[in-house]
Amino acid sequence: MPDIEYAATLWLRARHPGVRVVNELPSTLEQGLPLLLVAVVPGGGDDGVSGTALVDVQAFAATRTAMWTLADAAHESMLAMRGKVAGGLAVDDVEPDALPGFVTYNNPAVRRTVASYRLTRRAPVRA
Repeated sequence: MPDIEYAATLWLRARHPGVRVVNELPSTLEQGLPLLLVAVVPGGGDDGVSGTALVDVQAFAATRTAMWTLADAAHESMLAMRGKVAGGLAVDDVEPDALPGFVTYNNPAVRRTVASYRLTRRAPVRA
């Protein structure tokens, strides 16, 4: 469901100026912090009317304090998608599947959290 990934990416970009929001990590990650990585992961389903996808949001920052601040802000933003239109999609529901948690990253200059959300969307909204 790349449409949900796109919608969540646009939503987070609009709500977090000064934070890079991407779908793939840049090769020079530590030079572009803070950063949010948005990716649809396996899971969910589609009944032809609505679809549910699992979306991981990873928060990257240079310090633990900055990491937790960004993770908390991104979590609130994801929950705020509930009942809104983002990227042309009506997002009916957002349920946390896994709250933000620290996950080690193989770079001592980078701190990371990972959270997962179950997003339910209707068919795309047409203008």
